[in-house]
Amino acid sequence: MVSTDKPVLQVDNLRTEFRIGGTWRAAVDGVSLTLRRGETLALVGESGCGKSMTALSIMGLVPRPAGRIGVGRILLDGTDLVPLAEERLEKLRGNRMAMIFQEPMTSLNPVMTIGDQVAESLLLHRGLSRTEANRQALAVLEEVKIPSAARRFDDYPHQFSGGMRQRVMIAIALACEPALLLADEPTTALDVTIQAQVLGLLADLKGRHGMAMLFITHNLGVVAQIADRVAVMYAGQIVEQGPVERIFAAPAHPYTRALFAAIPRMDLEGQHLAAIPGRVPPLDAMPAGCRFAPRCSLAQAGCERPQQLAPVGDEHLARCHVATGALQAGAMAHA
Repeated sequence: MVSTDKPVLQVDNLRTEFRIGGTWRAAVDGVSLTLRRGETLALVGESGCGKSMTALSIMGLVPRPAGRIGVGRILLDGTDLVPLAEERLEKLRGNRMAMIFQEPMTSLNPVMTIGDQVAESLLLHRGLSRTEANRQALAVLEEVKIPSAARRFDDYPHQFSGGMRQRVMIAIALACEPALLLADEPTTALDVTIQAQVLGLLADLKGRHGMAMLFITHNLGVVAQIADRVAVMYAGQIVEQGPVERIFAAPAHPYTRALFAAIPRMDLEGQHLAAIPGRVPPLDAMPAGCRFAPRCSLAQAGCERPQQLAPVGDEHLARCHVATGALQAGAMAHA
């Protein structure tokens, strides 16, 4: 059950910029998100839409000096992370907030044993003795269901399969019981069976520890399994947001509909796979109005103007005047 307590994470009007040709361009533009204890928010969209950069901004890992957070607030348990010095952020990373990256083989240190890598954050943030840190690290490895964890405690990452390495990454992230877990496409490199196991493990651990989780993915099938709410991202902006049931039952934004149309269906023989024409615009060539308009089959007069997130249902928002206009027209017809 999703908590009604005050938000663990609140992102307000976040703008993350990169210098391109002497001009600051927004990779994340006006993003606002809220996450409560025990809740999973899925951040969905194509590659290059700004999903990972949103997570890196929250973690304080925007590469500098080429990048910066231009405006906005990132509140973790009420504390704004944006103005904090690096020393303060280091005390929060791996402790109050943690991140699981997409490819565990490049994220794990190849010359450290997995036991030492899990124990490292306990030594750093909890000030435990080596013996106690190892004991707790072993308990976490057992919790994420590493087979024969005690025997494999001193093994190295290359001795583990891809699925087991991802479990080690989850163990590292959970070692200090963070309030916020950011998972950046953690199942992309795994086969379907292992992917299902990792998703089930994350859901179980989230429920057990009561974390808030931001789950980044381009796979809508994964979203259906794990999320409470969905935020669809395109070209640095949230274009649709709402409860997962509502988004799946009645997607409002043309981009969200196009993502659903591109999902292969096993119940249709000889189906033609739908594709979204064109590509996500580069940072230095963003359309002045609706950023999806150049690729949208429903583009019409008014799309040349900037679009605002507006209600299209209960707790359901979309950045499209066509969608919100149709809702208003329907309401007037039933009045």
